[in-house]
Amino acid sequence: MDRSEDLKQLHALLLERSVKRGDFVLASGKRSSYYVDARLTTMSGRGQLLIGRLGLAALDDAGWKADAVGGLTLGADPIAYAIAHEAAANDRKLEAFTVRKEVKEHGTGKLIEGAFAAGMSVVIVEDVITTGESALRAARALRAADGHVLGVLAVVDRAEGGRERIEQEGYAVRSLTSVSELIR
Repeated sequence: MDRSEDLKQLHALLLERSVKRGDFVLASGKRSSYYVDARLTTMSGRGQLLIGRLGLAALDDAGWKADAVGGLTLGADPIAYAIAHEAAANDRKLEAFTVRKEVKEHGTGKLIEGAFAAGMSVVIVEDVITTGESALRAARALRAADGHVLGVLAVVDRAEGGRERIEQEGYAVRSLTSVSELIR
């Protein structure tokens, strides 16, 4: 596996599928001349293959010995599944979970779905970090459920203060790429 080639291919895929130029209002309410709809990449087969490989390598590089990966639905879901799949393909155990935006009103009433249990060490994954709110929301839910958050891994960092906000809460942050690497 050549990480630099995988990263080059991920950049190309993000530019082809996910980076849009125009006039956009972001979830934060801010206006932007570009929008990164990473789901168009993270939900593609090729994107999942690349993100799985690069994401697992990023966890290793950070020294994060996680039991599970996941984050706030919907952006985190395909990333968590891709990384867990890559781990399984390499005979490594790594589970995936998703954090709902609201507690489920029926059935088991879970806020965290999937293979998460109290006491697990987890890495929060995110498609795009802008303000950091989605990752922090997931971290709060996991802490309340007795999870140990090792850090946050994003596919794209917009470099608009979200990383710093997450770090101020005490979490290390890694990203596979940043907007400055995509938009030149």
